[in-house]
Amino acid sequence: MPLTGTALKRVKIATRNRARKRPLRSEAKTRVRHAREAIAVGERDEAAGKLKDALRKLDRAATRGALHRRNAARRKSRIQRAFNKAFDV
Repeated sequence: MPLTGTALKRVKIATRNRARKRPLRSEAKTRVRHAREAIAVGERDEAAGKLKDALRKLDRAATRGALHRRNAARRKSRIQRAFNKAFDV
């Protein structure tokens, strides 16, 4: 348990921030998973649409602070590379 008023306030703020950021992280991870599944199936048009959604959600999560910007950039790079490799872009 926090011993000072400041520590108690920080616990409250951290809890509130965690609750606000968790859905953003979850949605980004879900969209990336859907994009990877579409890439694996081999439907180029569907995969391109899902890739675009995933990139958008990763950018949004990074902008809102749910993911570190370099973490989001790394994930975007990996999924884009997988798309390019699968469809010989």
